[in-house]
Amino acid sequence: MSTKRPRVPQIEKAFRRYLSEEDSAGFIRSVSSQYSEATLQRLVLEGRRGTRRAAVMALGFFGTFRSNSLLGKALHDRDRAVRLLAENGIHSIWRRAVGENMYREIKAVEWLNYSHRYEDASRKSIRMTEAAPFFAEAWNQRALAHFGLGDFDASIEGCEQTIELNPYHFLAASGMGHCYLKKSDPTQALNFFRMALELNPGLEGVRSQIDRLQRTLG
Repeated sequence: MSTKRPRVPQIEKAFRRYLSEEDSAGFIRSVSSQYSEATLQRLVLEGRRGTRRAAVMALGFFGTFRSNSLLGKALHDRDRAVRLLAENGIHSIWRRAVGENMYREIKAVEWLNYSHRYEDASRKSIRMTEAAPFFAEAWNQRALAHFGLGDFDASIEGCEQTIELNPYHFLAASGMGHCYLKKSDPTQALNFFRMALELNPGLEGVRSQIDRLQRTLG
């Protein structure tokens, strides 16, 4: 007696084509024309492994901030590939949270911080937080700029505002840990590194910091 193979969903077929052809634009066109954001969210929760991978990647490409909490939870998925895709995708969702214009602005600030141009990044990010005070990623980049300038109290304030606006922002939690290390407060640093790891168990660098601090504190 023959057994039928399980039907492969269209989104999973599109994902397999993406893996073989590396055509992200084709994947986005194919999935966005057939699946709404709400359907993709349901597939992340209910789909089989390959479908979850495809749905998480699709949300990373064109999902809105409404999918933030879902991708935050996907950081704990039992499948490692889903976790990695969720980590990449959630960053994109954070940047796109308040529209295309701010997306371009936040990318520019990220580049300034990456290039160690912290004064420029600070000025630009302050203007962004004044124009869009509910844009969590602008506060995070402002915190990074202040950290680079050595103003750790201001950096902590930026991280706190980021987490208040986006409780899944594991990078801001980790950033607070680093700030408290600079302020010679290892106990508080440990608390925030633990918070970051609870939000994203894949942060191996943070895990190492926790181990080191636990040994130091006894």
